[in-house]
Amino acid sequence: MRILKINALKIATVFLTFYSLESTAQQQENPISQDPKFEQLLNEKRKLNSNIDINDRYKIQIYYGENSNARKTLAEFKKEYQDLDGTIIFESPTYKVWVGSFKSRIEAERQLVKVKEKYPYALLIKPSK
Repeated sequence: MRILKINALKIATVFLTFYSLESTAQQQENPISQDPKFEQLLNEKRKLNSNIDINDRYKIQIYYGENSNARKTLAEFKKEYQDLDGTIIFESPTYKVWVGSFKSRIEAERQLVKVKEKYPYALLIKPSK
């Protein structure tokens, strides 16, 4: 009688274990509905990013130092040189003002000569990737 109870208990344990695994597994699939415009915008963004070669271009650094002075320098530069765009880059602990985006070094050096008249500490850089 005792062996029969142990065998029945073992069989019941095995049965309940497999039954509980089957009943608690997640089988439902949730379909994701996505606006087709989102996919179109994502593809356009991928095209734009593949065309960006910012780090392959030369830039002119006209200032490095504090944030407030960097902003003033950039504002002054934009007033005087409307054809060149500029940006402020933060590299701890200083802010740098980079202007222009030149494909060739010779083009950048020509512009550097003009910029050095107003900003004598300007220098030519090629940002690393």
